[in-house]
Amino acid sequence: MTVDTETRPLPAARHARAAVAVLFFTNGALFANLLPRYPQIKEDLAIGNGAYGLAVAAFPAGAITAGLAAGLLIRRMGSARVAVLGTLLTGAGILAAGLAPSVALFATALFLAGAMDALTDVAQNAHGLRVQRLYGRSILNAFHAVWSIGAVTGGLMAAGAMSLGLSLGVHLAVSAAVLVAAAGAALRFCLPGPDNEPEETGPEETGRKETGPERLTAEGARGTSRVGVVLAALVLIATAGTLVEDAGNSWAALYLSDALHASAALAASGFIALVGAQFIGRLIGDRLVDRFGQRAVARAGGLITAVGMGLALAVPTLPGTILGFALAGFGVATLVPAAMHEADALPGLKPGSGLTIVSWLMRLGFLLSPPIVGQVADAAGLRTGLLVIPAAGVLVVLLAGVLQARRG
Repeated sequence: MTVDTETRPLPAARHARAAVAVLFFTNGALFANLLPRYPQIKEDLAIGNGAYGLAVAAFPAGAITAGLAAGLLIRRMGSARVAVLGTLLTGAGILAAGLAPSVALFATALFLAGAMDALTDVAQNAHGLRVQRLYGRSILNAFHAVWSIGAVTGGLMAAGAMSLGLSLGVHLAVSAAVLVAAAGAALRFCLPGPDNEPEETGPEETGRKETGPERLTAEGARGTSRVGVVLAALVLIATAGTLVEDAGNSWAALYLSDALHASAALAASGFIALVGAQFIGRLIGDRLVDRFGQRAVARAGGLITAVGMGLALAVPTLPGTILGFALAGFGVATLVPAAMHEADALPGLKPGSGLTIVSWLMRLGFLLSPPIVGQVADAAGLRTGLLVIPAAGVLVVLLAGVLQARRG
């Protein structure tokens, strides 16, 4: 169904847009309630950095394992139902992880939560694309910004729960119940009927038009080997973005509490700063890209990430480190959408193939980051392990040439 962009969307489309926004919000907030609790869980389970890194890597491992099943479930159940069911099961997995009495059960619960989170992620993006087709213009980036708001809210909920002295079980049970209820209430306002092309789950399918047929022809002339090289570079750029994001998710609170002796509530500020700045970057990212081009924005973001977090690690202070995490979040805000847009426009590939490859492989950043940082932290300290963040920024600066320059 096509809607004229000059026509005000029908009430059903507007209601569905709000419902999808709720799904993105709850998805961002659910896991963010657990992240600031990681230092407490690590202490309660009495595990080292290496074992901790391997354990938290179970979440992205579950996501990679289950991600390919999302399309089949969406075709059978519908994207909205899969998103809400995934939210329910993700909440249950997060609660189980918080209450796990052993490292093995903690990792198992995270694996299951990650698997359900991947289903939710694919399904909510698929439903967002349905709504976007009704609007006839790009609105998917706004949903990802709402996800960032949810993540910040979840981090604040966790900080508030710790300040109030709520136990881990009570905190996670209450937060899961509230967020799952919100997702369930949103289901009635989602679009009815079967999904069209549920496998397309990347940001802004309309973004393909930014590249233009002239560039496709020029790129196609360079041959399939060039396409493979560009695709590999795009995967690395997207992976760099996810690696930085995961470093904030998994290690920010731990670094602030252990190395810089911040209180439990204050230690949550590192994660909140990273996700909050990432939200700002996503909010203004489209305008920056339109003005300067994907290439310049990515290079600037990589430089901001490398310099900001590099200085924070070189001169470790509590305010400086929180600012460093914020600069890193801002710097990587546009990387994943940029890589997806370019991959989706590569010649010689079936529609959606490049986007699917980047979306799938970028999860390696979430999978590889925790154990790598953990092993380095055990050998040389967590401060050294977090050098992966400025290193990712440098990698983006070096590879940004594959992205689109400013048009005109």
